Amino acid sequence: MNDSAGTVLSFAMALSLLLGAAFVAYVAVLVTPLVRSRPRHPGDSAAFDWHVLVPCRDEEAVIGQTLARLRGQFPALHVWVIDDASVDGTAQVIRAAAAADPYVHLVQRVLPQARTGKGAALNEAYRALCRWLPEQAEPERVIVGVFDADGTPGPGCLDIISAEHLFGDPQVAAVQIEVRMANRDERRPLPHPYLVRNLLARTLVRMQDLEFRTAIPAVQLSRRITRTVAMGGNGQFTRLSALKGVTGQGIEGEAVGPWGGSLLEDYELGLQLTLAGWQTAFTRDTWVDQEGLWNVRQLLAQRARWSQGAMQCMRYLPRIWDSRKLTTMGVLEITYCLLQPWLQLFGSVVFPALGILLAVRFVRHPELVGVFLSGGGYGLVLAYLALSVVQFTIWGPLYWLKCERPAGLWRCLGWGVAYSCYIWLYCLCTWRAVGRLVKGRNGWVKTRRNAELRSAQ
Repeated sequence: MNDSAGTVLSFAMALSLLLGAAFVAYVAVLVTPLVRSRPRHPGDSAAFDWHVLVPCRDEEAVIGQTLARLRGQFPALHVWVIDDASVDGTAQVIRAAAAADPYVHLVQRVLPQARTGKGAALNEAYRALCRWLPEQAEPERVIVGVFDADGTPGPGCLDIISAEHLFGDPQVAAVQIEVRMANRDERRPLPHPYLVRNLLARTLVRMQDLEFRTAIPAVQLSRRITRTVAMGGNGQFTRLSALKGVTGQGIEGEAVGPWGGSLLEDYELGLQLTLAGWQTAFTRDTWVDQEGLWNVRQLLAQRARWSQGAMQCMRYLPRIWDSRKLTTMGVLEITYCLLQPWLQLFGSVVFPALGILLAVRFVRHPELVGVFLSGGGYGLVLAYLALSVVQFTIWGPLYWLKCERPAGLWRCLGWGVAYSCYIWLYCLCTWRAVGRLVKGRNGWVKTRRNAELRSAQ
């Protein structure tokens, strides 16, 4: 009995080690395109007509400044702001800006149709834009972007995404730009003087910046090979001609606008474009700044929404597997992406269970554990621990190499170690998403701004 249990334990640890090594190899494949990436020549934004959709729900604190930045930085840009039945002064701010500037447009949503998700708000603005455009407008020249209410694009953003390899290529339907945390260098995110709490808060923001500027771009750049580059919720741009050719699905499977009804409407849009045979692209040459979250509870709510959205998008798997527009590698990449929440659930149960099993055996039969360790198990344990840390810590040095040279290598290495702990938050988020699915809760949970949290303290 004891021998068989030891054999099972050895086999399980060896299997987990093998899977860990496979994931490290996968990370190595991701790292190569990121390290080799170089800026490319911009294009001419005057070749296109530009419109940006900005969904808002109780964004009075930030929307005025966002409109001023967008209109000041990009004079030819039309900004369509969707007021999703805000209870604060959001609508008044937008209405005043629209009265003074013909390039600012208010799309008003009212209850009970309002507050039904970001996708529904974007679809309403899309319909308003289509009604507003003149008949002679050329849909392939009209580019529709999406920014968060606090989004701040980098200088020359529109020229950069007009480059020959991006919208300069008529086969490219959509471009996703890099996302950065605007408050990554804020020393005191919290209004009180507690040093430890401020340290944890700004580290949480830094983890999000590291994630969005290394791990996510690495995945996106590797997706150029599989032709499955995904869209994000902030900093996505799509040709109007492509939007007109796709129709997302509601939660019940009904046809809606280009943005579907899942809680991951951005990824769903990119998926629809890929299934329709369009090319999607990603660039690190420009970016959009957004506010990083320093509150763990808010971060968990946000990431749970993303996990639940990925679970909802699994309804597309039959179409993905049957598609003639996707390569075999593309089918595998999308399938793996949609299965990630379930793999996280599996790992969050199996890997800790192995550790508990080893600890229990040590207590009950210390001599057998000694035999196991001396027979090669010691190396397995060390390799297992090393792989579980190294595969995530590596993003710290890469963050220094590609993004934050002034921070110094050692500090970035420390951030990489912190990232290996931060990544476990995804397991909590995924379990929370499962709980929402079981309860039938599919509603959109808005992420509160940091300013709102400060005022509530």
